[in-house]
Amino acid sequence: MLFYWFLKFVAIGPPARVVFRPKVEGIENVPATGAVILASNHLSAADWIFMPLQLRRRVTFLAKAEYFTGTGVKGFLQRAFFSGAGQVPIDRSSASAAEGAIRTGIRILREGKVLGIYPEGTRSPDGRLYRGKIGVARMALETGAPVVPVAMVYTSRRLPFGKKLTQVRIRIGKPLTFSRYEGLSGDRFVERSITDEIMYEIMTLSGQEYVDVYGATVKKAMDATGATANEVIATLQPPATEAADRAPTTLAG
Repeated sequence: MLFYWFLKFVAIGPPARVVFRPKVEGIENVPATGAVILASNHLSAADWIFMPLQLRRRVTFLAKAEYFTGTGVKGFLQRAFFSGAGQVPIDRSSASAAEGAIRTGIRILREGKVLGIYPEGTRSPDGRLYRGKIGVARMALETGAPVVPVAMVYTSRRLPFGKKLTQVRIRIGKPLTFSRYEGLSGDRFVERSITDEIMYEIMTLSGQEYVDVYGATVKKAMDATGATANEVIATLQPPATEAADRAPTTLAG
């Protein structure tokens, strides 16, 4: 735990603040105590650095297990870094592994902690917002934890001599509670409805275009075929006559 605060206040935090000048809106929407889920879009590998910098509470993220299984000196350093930075390893290779990740998230929340999660399950391949996975809904239903939507927004600031510098904005929405669905954990229709509501709020905060396809599916197809994200999406999205019905809404279905 000490390493987490060392990274935040000494090693990474101060330089990141000076160089990127991250700004936060709505920080008062994060509860000061108790379990809470921070559900964010995922545009960059640096997302998990900039968001916690702005919060007083420690944020625990679920991270892919590959970060913790490396060998040699590099593997040791990587494992030590991610463990100390508040990352918890999860296996994403199968349905049973996904269930294990959900159980891990539930355990963290039942300890009264702040859980950071990316409902898309992977970084966006092209800057758009992709369909959320229902694990976030399951965790919210089983623990009663509020879900706070978060949007990471990156823009460029022009510097002298034609150079550009990335500017970071973190927009935090009001907490979402789902007590009206109490006792319905495991109902996939309810969990999909909740997830779509969360994704709608993230979309509103971020201003991203929403794509009703899983980001991981698009990435896999891009790697297999060499096609662009647009080309893959054209083959995966529902027909235009159905797309409007399937986009997330505040009514969540």
